[in-house]
Amino acid sequence: MGYGLARSLQFRSLLKIFYLLPTVAYGQLLPLEDAKYEEQVVKGVRDRSVRLLCGDVVLPMVVFWSFTKLGSLIPRAVAISNGLESKVEKAAAVLGDVTLKNSTLEIKNLQMAAEGRFMCQALYEQDEEIKAVYFYVELIVLVPVSQPFLQINNSAPVEGMPVLMTCTVKEATPPVEYSWHRHTNREGPVNVSEAVGGMINITSANRTQMGWYACTAQNEVNSQTSDRMYLDIIYGPDEPVISVEPFAINQHGFSANEQEEVVMTCLAPSNPPSHYIWFYNSSQVYAGQKYVITRILRTQTGSYTCLAQNTHLNTRTQTTIILTVYYLPEGKLSCRPLPAANFRDLALHCSWQGGFPLAQLRWVKRADRNSTATASNATQIFRGVDVRNGSSYTCLASHPSLRENAVCRTTVWVPGGSPTCSAMATKQNEFLMMTCDWPGGLPRMTLWWRDWREHVFGGLKQSHNILVLKSNRTLGGKRFTCVAAHPLRGKAAECHVRLEPPKLVVERTKMSLFEGNEVQLSCLLQGAYLGSEVFWYNNKNQVIRADAPKYKLQQENAWFNLTLQDTEWMRDSGTYRCAALNAVGNASATINLQVKKYPTPPNVTINKLMYNRHRTEVEVEWQTQGPGNLTGFLVQRTEAKKTTNRQAVTIWETAASGIDPEVREQKLSGLDPSVIYAFRILAVNHRTRGHPSEVKTPADPPFNAYPAVIGAAVTGMIVATVASLLGFQYIIRNRENNPRLHDLLFRRDGAEAQERISNPEDAEQEATTAVDVGEQPGETSAPAEETSADDSPQEATEVPEDSAPAQEDASDPEPAPAPADEDAPVNVTITVAATP
Repeated sequence: MGYGLARSLQFRSLLKIFYLLPTVAYGQLLPLEDAKYEEQVVKGVRDRSVRLLCGDVVLPMVVFWSFTKLGSLIPRAVAISNGLESKVEKAAAVLGDVTLKNSTLEIKNLQMAAEGRFMCQALYEQDEEIKAVYFYVELIVLVPVSQPFLQINNSAPVEGMPVLMTCTVKEATPPVEYSWHRHTNREGPVNVSEAVGGMINITSANRTQMGWYACTAQNEVNSQTSDRMYLDIIYGPDEPVISVEPFAINQHGFSANEQEEVVMTCLAPSNPPSHYIWFYNSSQVYAGQKYVITRILRTQTGSYTCLAQNTHLNTRTQTTIILTVYYLPEGKLSCRPLPAANFRDLALHCSWQGGFPLAQLRWVKRADRNSTATASNATQIFRGVDVRNGSSYTCLASHPSLRENAVCRTTVWVPGGSPTCSAMATKQNEFLMMTCDWPGGLPRMTLWWRDWREHVFGGLKQSHNILVLKSNRTLGGKRFTCVAAHPLRGKAAECHVRLEPPKLVVERTKMSLFEGNEVQLSCLLQGAYLGSEVFWYNNKNQVIRADAPKYKLQQENAWFNLTLQDTEWMRDSGTYRCAALNAVGNASATINLQVKKYPTPPNVTINKLMYNRHRTEVEVEWQTQGPGNLTGFLVQRTEAKKTTNRQAVTIWETAASGIDPEVREQKLSGLDPSVIYAFRILAVNHRTRGHPSEVKTPADPPFNAYPAVIGAAVTGMIVATVASLLGFQYIIRNRENNPRLHDLLFRRDGAEAQERISNPEDAEQEATTAVDVGEQPGETSAPAEETSADDSPQEATEVPEDSAPAQEDASDPEPAPAPADEDAPVNVTITVAATP
C-alpha cells in the first residue's frame, strides 16, 4: 500500500496545518523573507546508523520531518515533535529504526529505501521572534563490499596454456577497486602485474606464476579479500642435475675413495615432483631421489644414470655421470736398500704396487722434498763408499685416497762380527748340510759358498745360506768357504768348514770283573764332526739297541757309555766294539771284557727234618762240611714219588732262598699235608752253587695226649656247671609245681617249714631266696681229678685210633643244716672226673 495512503483523514488535516506553520504564528503572518533555507548531502551505510541534523536549530518549538524518495515528488511524513514529545510515523519503519530527538532525526539499521530527500521544517524563537527554517538533506545510502569470490577456468594447467581468473563481489556501492596477490612457500604475498581490474588473463602460464592467488575488492565504505585459490602449473621434468657427496671431480666426472660413503642426489624440477630411478651401467639399482652407497668398492666404478619421470604428463628426462672409485694399493708402502753393481753400490728401492690411480713415490733425505715422483716404484742409487753407516732415507707416497702422504723410512747399516759356518749330516747320513749365518744389517749380508777349488756352489742368499751335498767319502778332509759381502764394506768376509771323519778313543782296552756285578764301557768321540752317530756292538758283534733289557746306553757330552747289568760268566765275556759313522767316514774302538766266576762253596749235610703236628710246616737243620766261602743257602723241595724210570728228571722248586750264611736252621711253611715232600740244601757263593746235600723226607713229630685230655676235662666241667645252675634256678622258681624235688634238694624241719611258710607272702619270699642262691655260680667249687699221659716220643708216634671216653661222676650233695638267717645261701658241690 502506498506511503501516503497509510494515514487516516485526521492525520492529513493535521499535516496541512503544519505546512501553514511557517507562515502563521500566533495568528500572525510571518514575513517570507525571514524564512531560512539550507541544503546538505549526507551519506549513510546500509545496516548502520545515520544522524540527520535540522540545520543549527537546537530547541525548536515545532519540528516536522518528511521524506521524498528518489523519482517521486510527493513528500511523506516521517516524524513530528512539539518540543515536549515526538511521534514517528509507523510507515517510516521501511527506512530503518527511526527516532527523533529535539531536531535531530536518527536512523539505525539504515535500509536502502531511506535513500532520497529528507526535509526538516522547524519553528524556533529568536530575539523574541518566531522564525521558520527549511532544511533539506540529500541522503545517500552506501552498500559495503561483500567478500569477493574467485573463479578460474583451469586450476592445474600445463605450462604454456592460457589461464583466466576473475574476482567477483555480490554487492557493493560503486566504484569498486580490485587488487591481486600471489603467495608462494618461499616468499610472502606479491602483487600480480598481469591483473586488470577483477580479472587476470594469462596467455601462457609458466611455473613462476604458480602459487596461491587472492583478490581484494574495495569501495569508499570498506575492503574485503577473497579466499585463496591455488594455481598449480604442471611442468617438467627438466633435465636432471646430479650432485655427489663428498664432492670430488676429475677429468672424466666425479671420483670417490674406496670404503667411503657416497651420496648421489638427483634433482629434476617437475610438478608433480619427479619420480627418480637410478641405473648403474644400464642396470636399475635404486628408485628414489638419493642413492646412497654406504661403503663404495672399486668394482662400482662406472656410469650412473638418473631418470626423472613426470607421471602426470608421462614425460621423462635423464642425465648420466661417470663415477671413478679410487683405491689404495694392496698392503703397505715398502722401502728397502739393496746391493747393486756387484755389491759396490747401494740401491734404495721403494715400492707400492697396484691401486688406482698408481701411487706416486719419491725418495727424500732430511729437508730435501723436491725429488721427482714416479708411479708405483722409485729407485735411487748411491756409491757404497759414499754412504755412511747408519744413514736414514725416507720414501713418500701420494695418492688421491690419502689425506696426507704415506711415509716409509729405512736406515742402512752393517752388522758387527763375522759370518759363522757349520756342517751337519741329515738322518742316515744321506746328505751333507753346510750352514752359513750372519744376521742383521740393512741391506742384509749376502752369502755364498765356495769349495776348495774356488768353485761357487748354490746361490746368493741373504743372512742365511744352506748348502746341501750328497754324502761322499771323498769329501773327507775337504774345506768349504762361505763368503759374505755388503755394499758398505769395502772387502768381503769369510768363514771356513772342513769335513772330517769321526775319531774314537777308549780309556781301557781290557776290563775284568766277577759275574753278577755291573760294568761300564766308555769311548770318547773327538770333535763330533758332522753329527757322527755312535753305536755299540756286543760280544757277538750285534748292534745294541736302547731298549735292550741287559744293556744301558748313556751319553755325556762326547762320552758314549755302555753299562752291562747283572753280568754272567762265559755269556758276557768277549770283545765289545764302539763304532762312529758320519757322512764322510767312520771309525771304531774295541774293549775286551772278561767275566770271572766265584769259587765253589762248601758242602751241606741235613741234620734234622721234621713235620709239625698238622704236617703244614717243616723244621730243617743243617751243617757245612769242608772249607770255602759262601754268601747264603738255598733250600729246594720236590714231591717224593716212587718211579721205576731212572732217567726221569726231577724238578726242584725253591722253598727258601737268601738265607744268611750264619743261619743253620729254617722253618718252611705252606705245605700240603696230603703230599709227601723231599728236601735238599745247597750252599751259595754269590752266583756259584755248591753240591746239593742228600735228599731227605721229613719225619712225623712224637705223640703227646696230655693237652687233649686237659682240654676235654676243662670243657666238661664248664658245661656241667652251667647245666647245674640252670637246673637249680628252675627248681627254686617252680617249687610249687615240684615240691618233692624241692624238698629233696633243700630239706628242712617240718615244724619250721610250716611256721615259715604260713602265708603266700612267706612263700614268695622263700622263692626269691631260692632264686638268689641259684644265681651265684662264683661260690660253687668243683674239684677235678686229672690223669697224666706218657711223654715218650715212641708212644707219641704211635697214637691209637680210638681213645677211651671220659667218665663223669656226680654225687648228690648232703642236705645242709638250716641256716640261722633266712637269707643264707645254699652250698652245692659238683665233682667232675675226667679219665683219658
